[in-house]
Amino acid sequence: MLDALRNALRISDLRRKLLYTAALLVVFRIGSFVPVPGVDAIALAESLDIGGGNIFGFLNLFTGGALGRFTIFAMGVNPYITASIILQLLTVVIPRLEELAKEGVEGRKKIQQYTRYGTVVLGLIQAYGITVLARNSNVVTDPTFFNLLLIVITLTAGTSFLMWLGEKITEHGIGNGISLIIFAGIVAEFPVGIVQTVQTVGEGGISIFSLLVLAVLFVVIVAAVVMVQEGQRRIPVQYAKRVVGRRMYGGQSTHIPLRVNNAGVIPVIFASSVLTFPLTLAQFIPSIAPAITRWFGIGSVGYVVAYAILVIFFTYFYTAVTFNPVEVANNMRKHGGFIPGLRPGRSTSEYLDRVLTRLTLAGAIFLAIIAILPYLMSGVTRIPMTFLFFGGTSILIVVGVALDTMKQIEAHLLMRHYEGFLK
Repeated sequence: MLDALRNALRISDLRRKLLYTAALLVVFRIGSFVPVPGVDAIALAESLDIGGGNIFGFLNLFTGGALGRFTIFAMGVNPYITASIILQLLTVVIPRLEELAKEGVEGRKKIQQYTRYGTVVLGLIQAYGITVLARNSNVVTDPTFFNLLLIVITLTAGTSFLMWLGEKITEHGIGNGISLIIFAGIVAEFPVGIVQTVQTVGEGGISIFSLLVLAVLFVVIVAAVVMVQEGQRRIPVQYAKRVVGRRMYGGQSTHIPLRVNNAGVIPVIFASSVLTFPLTLAQFIPSIAPAITRWFGIGSVGYVVAYAILVIFFTYFYTAVTFNPVEVANNMRKHGGFIPGLRPGRSTSEYLDRVLTRLTLAGAIFLAIIAILPYLMSGVTRIPMTFLFFGGTSILIVVGVALDTMKQIEAHLLMRHYEGFLK
């Protein structure tokens, strides 16, 4: 691995991308400590009970502790993720957006522009809600109209800046920028969570045996995530020989790699964002807060069931968006390719769709189980959710993003005939 890292740093283009990505992630971490003016962050964190394993503790983990410190990045990239979900769902039902999605690069740029507008609108709404909550908690030092407006604008500007950082990382760096920002936020909180957990063992909060079980389970989950993320079904494809002029083309055998989890960590991120919306909204509307918290509070039966269903739904949805069996079958037929034993065209597309549906079911169920595992463990072992937030969803995101980023580095190394990280 060290040799592969040295090889990566020898390639000027790859070295530039890695340094660029690291620099922007450092900017993100610096911004996570720049406070919003006019708010007592410590009093607000106590009022929201961020360390108590509630929805705000979950959001604080995704923002890398920025919500607990109430900094300019307190909302993280949640508005952007929500806007992306809405646009992807609308692409299926609105013909104009569907046409844009099929127009290639220019169409995707237009959809990305709509996503930016949606991010700003949703950011303003969420920032207003958080500001009202801070005012009602009496943690705003001078709750005048202009000071409250300044807080709303600061929070929205922070989210917009994070969105810009993510797009720049995707464009000029390595990996998916938004995913890397979430990754950096979660990883940055790991040392704090480990220290707090160890201190609790010394104070008699949880037993050493429970801590050892958590450590073993952590390793097992990481290994299982890697296996499923890398697992694939290879569909053999044969290309017929054809003569063009004086040359003969085709005749070779290859395969179509259908991944068990074709959607990666996107379903988990989407499901988490969707579930945080009603819980966050409930904090701002006292009349509905008790009912929403009772049915969909963190760790409740309703929350766990809804979380699992949403993960499975988004796994199928994202797989359907990114892989079209009809298009793949048509491209194979145009180039003289066929799956042995199947007729090109409709039979091939139906076979690919059937195989992909079964693979996706296995991957979706696995993602759902890993995502809800901390809540099940908390119910069985009685360990507080505060110590389990670093399991399940967090591990899926961290391992998934790390693997995707490593694959991009691997591609750069193999293009220049260097041995990569993945054996």
